Amino acid sequence: QVQLVESGGGLVQAGGSLRLSCAASGRTFSNYAMGWFRQAPGKGREFVAAIDWSGGRTHSVDSVKGQFTISRDNAKNTVYLQMNSLKPEDTAVYYCAAKGGWGSPRQNEYDYWGQGTQVTVSS
Repeated sequence: QVQLVESGGGLVQAGGSLRLSCAASGRTFSNYAMGWFRQAPGKGREFVAAIDWSGGRTHSVDSVKGQFTISRDNAKNTVYLQMNSLKPEDTAVYYCAAKGGWGSPRQNEYDYWGQGTQVTVSS
């Protein structure tokens, strides 16, 4: 089992930045690829970004490229999502997730999920 706990969400004005963290415990963190997903009000959960076990390969959805950056620190068992130039449409609950193998945009490939952290961007 892997337990995931997100933090760092909050209320921010448009144009601002936040850094989300996801702390993992349980099994060896470096064995897992990690992903960030988000669910906006009234919408389904969507892929944001993923990173492989080493941090050497990342992938993100086109709508956040150049705006969000995923990274990880295996020594701290933590994955991060740096979010810059935030827009009201980035308002959502953000979830981190873990899977074996390579990172993926497919939610159903992830085995473990955190409880989510709310990000609200005001205009």
